[in-house]
Amino acid sequence: MPPKVDAFRTLDVLKGRQTMPEGSFLDHLPGDTWPLLVRAWGSDARVYERDEELPLGPDDRHVYIVLGGCVLQERFPLGTKITRFRGVGQLLGEAKLIEPAASVRTVCLTTTWVMPCPVQRMNVLLHQQPDAQLALLRSLEDRNRSDERIYGTVTRPPLQRVGSLLLHLADVAGTSSASQPGHTTILGPTQRDIADALSMGMSTVENAIRSLRDTHRAITSKYRQFVVTDPSALHDIVMPA
Repeated sequence: MPPKVDAFRTLDVLKGRQTMPEGSFLDHLPGDTWPLLVRAWGSDARVYERDEELPLGPDDRHVYIVLGGCVLQERFPLGTKITRFRGVGQLLGEAKLIEPAASVRTVCLTTTWVMPCPVQRMNVLLHQQPDAQLALLRSLEDRNRSDERIYGTVTRPPLQRVGSLLLHLADVAGTSSASQPGHTTILGPTQRDIADALSMGMSTVENAIRSLRDTHRAITSKYRQFVVTDPSALHDIVMPA
């Protein structure tokens, strides 16, 4: 049985009734293919707690589909650290599908629900289901373009870069409640995580967060929690006329 976690709409997700973030693997995946994955590995879905690492090391043999929550991935090419956030609907560890020994440090930023898929069997399914293979390729291309827009635009003002990342996190990992309509809560990332992801100094990120919160009143913030309270205002900051 899938994990019974109040934070996740488990039945809606497994039945394919929950809308997935635009551009994610599960967004691109045809509706009639998702039940195949659920039948194969839905019962293996499990929850990792905040600060736990997903087993995506060189000796691990699974890829993971994020069903709920948010993770931080870190790579260390040439001695530098590259940090990226990944959210709901994404397939993680995709490099293992072509190089099983590939690895990426993947840390859960909050309680995270994932479906593990054995690499060998996933490759068989993708071969047998061309639409699923196309969905994965499209999601990876969308992710590359999103990464370029969010993490790679280093010449943009810090306020726009931080605001763009918060808008992205609201889309891929945010939650809302009936008690606060129009508000989206992002749990997990710290200001240090944001600074690492954007290759910015901590003081620069702190100033941008303070301006978004106190001057523009587009967000509120606490430790490991941001709430987008005015998405229209935040969007206007990120994409000025």
